[in-house]
Amino acid sequence: MPSRVFLTERQKRLGSELRRMRTAAGMSAEYAAGLLGVDRGKISNMESGVRGISEERLRTLAVNCDVTDIKYVEALVEMALPRAGWWERYRGSLPQGLLDICETEARAARLRGANTVHVPGLLQTSEHAMAIFRAAVPALPEHEVALRLALRSERQQVIGGDDPVGYVAVIHEAALRMQFGGRDVARAQLEHLLEVSHGDNITVLVLPFAHGAFPGAGQTVVYTEGPVPQLDTVQVDSSHGPAFLHAEGQLTKYRAQLDLLEDLALSPERSRDFIREIARHM
Repeated sequence: MPSRVFLTERQKRLGSELRRMRTAAGMSAEYAAGLLGVDRGKISNMESGVRGISEERLRTLAVNCDVTDIKYVEALVEMALPRAGWWERYRGSLPQGLLDICETEARAARLRGANTVHVPGLLQTSEHAMAIFRAAVPALPEHEVALRLALRSERQQVIGGDDPVGYVAVIHEAALRMQFGGRDVARAQLEHLLEVSHGDNITVLVLPFAHGAFPGAGQTVVYTEGPVPQLDTVQVDSSHGPAFLHAEGQLTKYRAQLDLLEDLALSPERSRDFIREIARHM
């Protein structure tokens, strides 16, 4: 397969899984190269995501590494297929990290998240999102603001489209009280949260100020459950773009963190009452 000009998060993740599979079996890169009929350098390129791997070679590697989890192997085969998603229309116009978020969400079996300052992107109104985009430093040109709004609208189809995934969002009271775009925009955002929270696949949980300290304060986290647990991914946002984590210890940590936050938060019904009360006084 030809080398790639750029690397997506999916391609890097597939490469890391290939490396993990090989090293867990105690197989050298040289042995893997002979097994797959390629030179040593191509194994390195496959494991870094620079080069793709065919279905036949992937299955050969899995069998010889004694991988018996069929669902895991099938998920890797699916990941290796060169399929273009809707987000490819934005390639070259928006940062790679935004496209990686879209692709990660599109492949999710379920989503969980925790937000302290912002309402989750998947639940934002266009006006709320626009206010955030226009507060960026350095300022974004208007055409990029428009592109980001269009991308966000398409992203939201993962929970609002024809085949929506389950989504649990823990939102801190601070995010509910932020008035991005002014009172009217903020009130409309709260009303939108109330509306979508009645969806069968969406659970909105509020964490009030009164609960005090909580894990991951100030951090925005999205936990993406993959087709199999080994392919779960944690996305942590920063001012420099998203970071994607998938080491076993990291997945365990963030699963436990979100479990605790969901236990601390108000129930769905009490969360709706809480949001209505904030909106009423805004």
